[in-house]
Amino acid sequence: MGGKRWAERLGPAVAVAPGTRVDRFEIFFDLVFVFSFFIITRATAMNITGDSLLHGLLVLAVLWWCWVVHTVVATRVRLGVGFVPALMVVGMAALFCFSLSLPQAFGDPAHWAVGPIVVAVSYLVLRCVHLLLYWHVAQERPGERRLLLKYSPELATSTLLLLSAALIPPQIDDLRLADLVRDGLWIAVVLLQYSAGLVSTAWGWVLTSAEHWTERYDLILIIALGESIISVGVGGGLLGEPVSWRGVTAAVLGIFFTAALWWTHFDVIAPAARIAQHAAQGRARVAMARDAYAYCQLVMIAGIILFALGAEEIVRQVADDEVSLAEPTHGPGAPLLFGGVICYLFGGMLFQLRTLHTLSWTRVGTVLVLAVAIPVATHLPALAALGLLTAICIGLVVTEVVVMADARRALHEAVFEEKTTYEKHEAGWRARWHDGAPDEEPR
Repeated sequence: MGGKRWAERLGPAVAVAPGTRVDRFEIFFDLVFVFSFFIITRATAMNITGDSLLHGLLVLAVLWWCWVVHTVVATRVRLGVGFVPALMVVGMAALFCFSLSLPQAFGDPAHWAVGPIVVAVSYLVLRCVHLLLYWHVAQERPGERRLLLKYSPELATSTLLLLSAALIPPQIDDLRLADLVRDGLWIAVVLLQYSAGLVSTAWGWVLTSAEHWTERYDLILIIALGESIISVGVGGGLLGEPVSWRGVTAAVLGIFFTAALWWTHFDVIAPAARIAQHAAQGRARVAMARDAYAYCQLVMIAGIILFALGAEEIVRQVADDEVSLAEPTHGPGAPLLFGGVICYLFGGMLFQLRTLHTLSWTRVGTVLVLAVAIPVATHLPALAALGLLTAICIGLVVTEVVVMADARRALHEAVFEEKTTYEKHEAGWRARWHDGAPDEEPR
């Protein structure tokens, strides 16, 4: 009864309407997710090895699945209205604890640590918050509730696997075997989550507002790109150090190539995909939302984290006054930098193929050029390698602006007309606030 009274005082949950946009509370919640991206980058950057990269990508995949489930809930109920924000704050706290515990998730298996337990428990709390909220808003649709129960075993099984990954390895004397068991359990979690999404049909799920869905994923991608800049500034040795022309040059190049990567997605592909998502209906709309945004964008986010790690290594070498500018790059910086951009562009190509059913030869050519440039970059000085990557990314943007001029102009005109029509409608609706208002000037 007490919980019901509080819900009545705060207000009921409100369903999502077809034209719903992302509200401020959702962005507030997303910042905790982006903090998790930052933690993954920082934990991996401490010791970049093949194992640490694998662990970082596994954690990212599990985290991203939580994000996907979160956005599915947000397609049914406004997260910033009524009692829902109070419940979601509990989820935010669980997500924050999950993020703080990530550096310990793959610690020494010979020593028991509380971190992996916190990862599993906070994961369970976050997923239960989403499950309970979706169960509440689906009460008027028994079929949707049955569908929710059908896929709830994924939550129970993935939680048990994460708890097993925390409790079983410390009991194994062979450290190598303990590592393999822990990594295998995490891989099983990822395979379970994403295969559950693939084998599930689009029947029963509802995507009321395509605008809300696309805007939400666009924003998280933009924030992730911004976080990569912060990561480079913090880990690359630029923060708190005296300003030097070497550091400034590296920072400027980093901004330029990141902006070019933003342009490659958000200038044409993202708005065109948004229109395609609006045009799709029924099962086709849900399937496109799942494949393009939930799956393909994971590849893009992984690419962002990888090239952030590589840029951090490169910038650290450039900013170090004790390292000669003529000295070739060393370590995994150049492969991660170029490989991360390849991963980002490849994910974008999959996204374009799924939403628009097209594939740009400029993107394919750029990926091939980047692949060929990796061995070249490993023999170049750090600043030259960063400059080479920036030139390739800017070259892609310039080429597409020239080659796709007519299609790009037509798309931008259509988007502008849509926004203008929307703004006129919004202004007309708000004009009623002035109806009957006294004149400001005397007659």
